Parts: sequence; structure tokens; C-alpha cells
Amino acid sequence: MIPLINRIISKFSDWMLSSGLHILLILLVLWGFIKVVKMIGNRILHMVEDDDPKTRSDLEKRADTLVGLMNGAARAISVLVLVYVLLKEFGVDVTPLLAGAGIVGIAIAFGAQSLVKDILYGFFILFENQFRVGDVIKISDVTGVVEKINLRTTILRDVAGTMYVIPNGNITTVSNMTFKWSNAVIDVGVSYDADLEKAMNVMKRVGMELKAESSEGWHVFDEPQVLGVESFGDSSVNLRVVIKTRPKHQWDVAREYRKRIVAAFNAERIEIPFPQMVVHQAQSRQN
Repeated sequence: MIPLINRIISKFSDWMLSSGLHILLILLVLWGFIKVVKMIGNRILHMVEDDDPKTRSDLEKRADTLVGLMNGAARAISVLVLVYVLLKEFGVDVTPLLAGAGIVGIAIAFGAQSLVKDILYGFFILFENQFRVGDVIKISDVTGVVEKINLRTTILRDVAGTMYVIPNGNITTVSNMTFKWSNAVIDVGVSYDADLEKAMNVMKRVGMELKAESSEGWHVFDEPQVLGVESFGDSSVNLRVVIKTRPKHQWDVAREYRKRIVAAFNAERIEIPFPQMVVHQAQSRQN
């Protein structure tokens, strides 16, 4: 029993001094490779980082996307290299496997056209900078924040927290609501008896107040445009104002504007109407 244990220990020691050291060295190299790629990615993110921690610039969003792809590719390459080295060290002839993989790959390729399509579309999404991580986009009937972009899929999360995984090959039309700048489009209803010019002047003034307070976090960087009468409702004349904002801030600006316009209209005695119905009662004819 003792000689057997000694032989096992001896063989294990010999293996550790030869193949074991080789595998350990490969592991260290691959670990270093992943760390270097991650360090380069962090360096890129640091280089493009601006002084505003509250918002992500277009360059920062693109850097986030590219760095995520770099890290994912580094991990995938490391796993493939490690599997190849382990097979070689344990005496598995990988040449027939590679040849067989090539034949199988050709066969699979005819049935994997959608996978190739997804990867090709993913490449063009990144190359053309159609959207980035952090953008709010709409794909078909799904609207959400881009959490991750892979070569094969795009991952969105909507306001309810639901995550959507969308194959890139299925993306035909994308609506990017936060590319470089956004518009807060707000319709305000006033009564038919209201002074429209006065109402539009108040709307302009409230918008200019928000612009003046942009340094306090409202992110309005252009003069608000009061477009005038947009439509006629059952009990109101609807006026439209458009406020240009930084990306992803149009909804916050719109909510704050509506709150302030109610107070401003009340102060100026401009009526914001509520639904009304006029009932005509027909008088019965007496014969």
C-alpha cells in the first residue's frame, strides 16, 4: 500500500513540475491578460470622464459600451485558450477536433443564419454609434434604458424594471430619445375665453425661469419655444411649448414645468379648464 502511495505521489510531483507548472503559467498569463484589458478599459473611461457626475456625455456612453465589449471579448478568448491548453496537456489530440469542428461548423452555419445576422447587425450598431449604454430607446413596442450591448443581443430595462433581451437581427427601427439632446414637448390647455397672447407670454416666462436655473439641475440649455395653438379640445385651446434639454432630462423638466405653469396661471388668473358638458333640454310640444 505504501509503495503505491509513493508512486502516486511521485507521479503527481512529476506532473506538477512539468504540466502543472505549464498550466499554472498559462493561468497567470490569462489572468494578467484580463487584468490588463480591464485596466486599459478603466483608463479609457477615466480619460473621457468629464466634471459632471450627474450626467453621462455621448463620449462617456460610447466608452462604456466599448469597454464592456472589450472585457467580454477578453474573458471569452481566455476561456478558449485555457480549454485548448488543458486538452493538449492531458494528451488529447486537438487536430481532429478542430477539423471536425470545421465540418460541423459548416453544417451548422446553414442553420444558424439568424445568429450570423444578429452578430452582423450588432457590429453595425456599434460601428455606426446608433445607441449606447445608458440611452433611452424604443425598439418596436419596447421602450427602456440600454443596460448592455453585445454583438448578438441588446438588453433593455423599462420603467417598471422589466428586462428585455432583443436579438440584434430583429432590430429594424430604433427610436433614440436621448441622443445628444432631447425635447420636452408640453401641451397646456386654456379656456376658450382666455387671452391667448397673455397665456403664451406666461408660458414663455416660466420656460425662461427654468433655463435661468439650469445651473441648479434643470439642464435646459436653449431658449424655450412657445409654438402657439396646437389643437382645439372639447373645453380647451391647447398651447404647445418645446424646451430643449440635455439627454434623459426631458421628463423631469416637463414635470417641473407643468407644476410651475399651474401656479403661474393661477397667479395671472388664466383659467385651466376642466371638462364641461352643455345639456340642451327639449321642450315637449303641446297639441
